[in-house]
Formats: sequence, structure tokens, C-alpha cells
Amino acid sequence: MSIKNKKPRQIYDGAYIITVDMGYGHQRASYPLKDIAICPPEMDMAENKIITANNYPGIPKADRRRWEGGRSIYETVSRMFKLPFIGKILFGIMDYIQRIEPFYPRRDLSRATSQVRQQYSMIHRGWGKDLINRLNKKPLPIVTSFFTIAFFAEEHDYEGEIYCLCTDTDISRAWVPMNPKESRIKYFAPNKRVKDRLILYGINKNNIFVTGFPLPKENLGTNLKILKKSLSCRLDNLDPGGKYRQKYKKTLDHYFKDSQCARYKNGHSLTITFAVGGAGAQRDIGITILDSLHDYIDKGLVRLNLVAGVRNDVFKYYEDEVKKLHLDTHNGHVHILYAETKDEYFKKFNELLLTTDILWTKPSELSFYVGLGIPIIMAPTIGSQEEFNKAWLHQIGSGFEQENPKYTNEWLFDWLHSGWLARAAMEGFLDAPRNGVYHIEDIVLRGKRSEIEDLHFL
Repeated sequence: MSIKNKKPRQIYDGAYIITVDMGYGHQRASYPLKDIAICPPEMDMAENKIITANNYPGIPKADRRRWEGGRSIYETVSRMFKLPFIGKILFGIMDYIQRIEPFYPRRDLSRATSQVRQQYSMIHRGWGKDLINRLNKKPLPIVTSFFTIAFFAEEHDYEGEIYCLCTDTDISRAWVPMNPKESRIKYFAPNKRVKDRLILYGINKNNIFVTGFPLPKENLGTNLKILKKSLSCRLDNLDPGGKYRQKYKKTLDHYFKDSQCARYKNGHSLTITFAVGGAGAQRDIGITILDSLHDYIDKGLVRLNLVAGVRNDVFKYYEDEVKKLHLDTHNGHVHILYAETKDEYFKKFNELLLTTDILWTKPSELSFYVGLGIPIIMAPTIGSQEEFNKAWLHQIGSGFEQENPKYTNEWLFDWLHSGWLARAAMEGFLDAPRNGVYHIEDIVLRGKRSEIEDLHFL
């Protein structure tokens, strides 16, 4: 068929947004795409229509067992990470299997790993076929935040387009199919490094879109109105001495002339949000921070949000420890975020970020949230992919490794009075991608090649 007579690409009203319930990362990446999510009626069990591949109505028992095996191993080993000797050995084995090879020297990395071959062996025995058969009744585009789902679709002859959304700043060979050069899977890369990595793995460059990570629309607003208002207020708290704002007044006036914070009407004291990962590891750091900042919280100078997510055990732990420190009656200066479902958690967490000045967490997929103008204090990494996220945060200039949490009451305020954290917030706003959700919608629904323009920053 000649280009002149080429059939125009179909326009869609929605897509199948598919994720997995395994930690938070894959579901957090999918959540901002809820507005375009469509779900077959017989599979509908979520308010936002996002399909969970390892827990949908009617999933075959054999498929559920395969998923549960991988999930339980991941969460158990992650929680055992801090155990002396045996915990580190077990985690080291799991991390090695998922390792990301050094990028340089550039070389052909297309050969499938044992992890990929094992997955394909199970797929060829029928894993995932039920899901794809259901979706093939009305083959809309698939957008998945987990590579195995993309493999399902390709191997089980899905009739629609297949898109895979990468969730870290660098990725392992596990994200790419057995025969990458022949694959029709298209990838959404959060940065240029992931694009370059996918090319080394054998993916056709025309099947890669550098979109950035999808951030929640409710934290962006039309023309970034919500983001700018939040950041304007945040800079007041992150730069108490005014050093940064005085030095960069012209830049700030350019971006925030219509978004000044009504600080004396609805402002807030310095607010830190500490978030644990899906396995609940590192929960103790939150209590160490709480203890160190006790006096500041007593005086109403600091608010601390402890994010338990959907883990009731972490919520109970925080609740008990807060009571031990006699801080449970402090009028909201200590807040524990807990939700019974992931959807509820993401909604509450995104609301919390609107008044968060500092996000303290390990460098997970939340690293991309510096694009909202929120600086990150990095807890220790868990896993090699988080080492790459940590390096990216350093390069952007929006994340710093924590000092000893026991002395937060000292070093944190040195950072604040230097203007360092205000600068980090602005670096994230200026240089980290933030419009991924809109780029993805343009590509999937409207067939546009919508990408980040300033790739040299990424």
C-alpha cells in the first residue's frame, strides 16, 4: 500500500490499562491513566476501570498460582532485607537475577536472560491466555506497566496495539521480549537513558517514545496551575531565610507571577512526608525522624506525614509508636496515611503531596515525582534499579541522600537555611519530565508521536 493511500490510524476513546498488584510501582504508574481506562464488564471490579492482571474476576487458578508465587517471594525477600547475613544473601540473589548491566561500553545486549526464557516457557504453556482472549473480544490498545503483560499480548496473538510503560530511570533485560528485533511491542520511556537501553536490547527505535513518567493530573492542573500554586507555597517553607528567592527572583517571577501563595490565609508549617515501599521495609526510619523532630512538632513548626499505604501492620506500628511519644493529640501535626485499597491510597497520597514540602523515601518510582517540584530526601536503596534512580536524582539535582535520621533536627535545618532544598525543588520543576500522562494519551488515543522535546536534560 502506498503512503498516499495508507489507511488513517484509528482514533480511540479509551484503552485497556493493565497493571499488576505487586508493591506500589506498577500500579502507581498506571493510576494517572485512569481517565482513559476501559474495562470489559465481566472484569470490572475497580472504580477506575484499571485491570489488575494477577487479580481479575474469573482469573484461572493456574494463572493466579503463577502470579502469587512471584509476588510472595518478592515481598518476603524485601522484608527480610535487613536481617543479618541470610536476609542480605537472599535479597542479593533476587537482585542479581534482576540486575541491570553496565551501560558502557555500548554493545549488543539483545540476548534473552534466563528470567525471560523462564517466563516465555510458562506463557507457551498458557499463562495469560485467558486474559488476552477476554480482551480480544474488543481489541482496544493495551497500555501495561508490567512487561509480562506485553509478552502475554504478543505471544497470544492480541489483535490490538501493545504499549509497555517503563517505571524506572533504567531497566533490565527482563523488560524486553525473547526476540526484540521482531517484536511489535511499543515502549513508553521515562527518560532518554531508557530509550538508549531499549535500543541496546534490540528494540526498534521507532517503537520507543520518550514520554516521561505519568504524574497525576490532579497534581498538575490545567496549564500547571495547581503545580505552580503548590510549588510557590513550598518555596516559602523551603527557603525560610529567603536566600534562594532573592538570588533567583527574576526566574521565580517569570514562572510564578500569577501563582503566589496566600501564605497567611491557607499556608502550612514545614511538612515532611515519609513514605515506605509496598513491602513495608524501612518503617523504623519514620519513627526515628519523628523522635528527632519531636520538639519542632510540639511547637507546631513541623508537620510529619507517615505513609503506611495499604499495610495495616505498618499503620498499627506507627500508631503505637506515635502514642509512645505522646504525639497522638497534636492537632494534625502528625498524620498517618492508611487506606484499605490501592486506589484509595493513591488518591489520598496525591492529595497529601499538594501540601508536602519534602518527600522522604527510597528512590523508587517516586523519584519521578520531583517533576512536581518536590525535593526528595533519599532513604537507603533496596535493589539495583534504585541505585540507578538515585544516580538520576543526583544528576537532576532534586534528590539528596539522608544523613543520620537520628540527627534530623540538626542537618535538616542547615539544609533549609542554605536554600539548598528550595533549589532542589526548582531543579525538579525545571528539568524533570512531568507531562508523561498527556504524551501517552496523545500516542495511544490519537496516534500522534508525542514526546519530550528537551531530551538533553534527561
